[in-house]
Amino acid sequence: MGPTIIDPGIFKAYDIRALVGKEINGEVAYKIGRALVSHTGAKKIAVGYDMRPSSLEIEKGLIDGITDQGADVIRVGMIGTPMIYYASWNLPVDAAVIVTASHNPAEWNGMKFCYKDAVPIGEGSGMEEIRDLAIQSQFSDPEQKGKVEENIELKEKYFNYITSFFKKGLSRKKVVIDFANGMGILEKPIFERISEDVTAEYMHDELDGNFPNHEANPLKTETLADLQKAVVEKGADLGIAYDGDADRVGFVDEKGQIVPMDFPIALLGKEILKKQPGALTLIDLRSSNAIGEALEKAGGRVGRCRVGHSLIKKQMREEGATFAGELSGHYFFEENSKAEMTTLAIMMILNLMNETGRKMSELADELRVYFQSGEINSVVEDKNVVMGELKRVYAEGELSELDGIRIDFADWWFNVRPSNTEPVLRLNLEAKTKEMMEQKRDEVLAIIRKS
Repeated sequence: MGPTIIDPGIFKAYDIRALVGKEINGEVAYKIGRALVSHTGAKKIAVGYDMRPSSLEIEKGLIDGITDQGADVIRVGMIGTPMIYYASWNLPVDAAVIVTASHNPAEWNGMKFCYKDAVPIGEGSGMEEIRDLAIQSQFSDPEQKGKVEENIELKEKYFNYITSFFKKGLSRKKVVIDFANGMGILEKPIFERISEDVTAEYMHDELDGNFPNHEANPLKTETLADLQKAVVEKGADLGIAYDGDADRVGFVDEKGQIVPMDFPIALLGKEILKKQPGALTLIDLRSSNAIGEALEKAGGRVGRCRVGHSLIKKQMREEGATFAGELSGHYFFEENSKAEMTTLAIMMILNLMNETGRKMSELADELRVYFQSGEINSVVEDKNVVMGELKRVYAEGELSELDGIRIDFADWWFNVRPSNTEPVLRLNLEAKTKEMMEQKRDEVLAIIRKS
């Protein structure tokens, strides 16, 4: 037996994340399925799932809920998250759902939702309403239950679509790909289609929702140690690391150095500007100033966005952005209806290296202009009091409250954001010199931690 009463805390700003057996099971998923149809009015919904041990039970509950509420389901099977977004604009559906907890450990599962064309469902765009309907579970019965059909053609179409962006015959590259036992493994056929130009060696390439080798989260640099070593040992041109549901990617250069995950925003954004001069790119407000400066130098327009994939996609639509990137390795493309398409990012980086004849380390070094603290978490009981004190102390700086507070000065800036789920403040800080970064980091941390 598992939970029958739904904990509202499982509904996060961007998706659902819950502990299997304690907070989510087939019965909870059933109620969420009914709530999804009730709120969206969807007549047909695409449903996929990841490789976690609990995903099939949750998928079954979800589908039963959707069909009992009168909507049809197109079941697309085991897939990564970018493919559910692809399904949302390639199939005749009104919404799409994937059962996944992204990079979270095996004891977690959850869901990511969107409307047709990958329009996000998250905080402020439907998540609260679905939460409330699921908790109340007062559903009206439809005249007719929905039907379920299987779709097996979608994956092949998706592989061919992404492969079409790779420019063949330019140069031969060797890459090492760490799949972290996650859903990126299903993207292998794309690399097989370009094998005349790219030799790919795979690591941790058996699907295993228990993640036996390391956490599937390239933002945590310690998870890249295996990949860094392998790139150097094998003399590869590039190391690639997918996260658990394959909607994020990290890169390692040919020297085994980690490429900061905001740097590809500039590299990919500049490639997009070649085709669409003057296009708007959104960068999350934790990213280095070097990213926006590089894009503006290339003739692009740059806007800042909040952290969180559903919030970014919403802002892209509102402001007409062609591309967006987040420090955690989410890259959002017009080519996937303003949603993540991780393997497209990889194809474009390979094209860039081939066309310029430059190594990844050379491309990255151009962006190593400033010195960053990395994200530093501090446990804080009264987050608002601390942020108020920071605003008072640094009142002379330029304040933005887009996401927490960001305060800019001529030679340095910092952003402090409260966690949605923990009594934690997250600090990111950047300065023109290493000494200034360390001094200002310690100064700001002292204020945060004084409480």
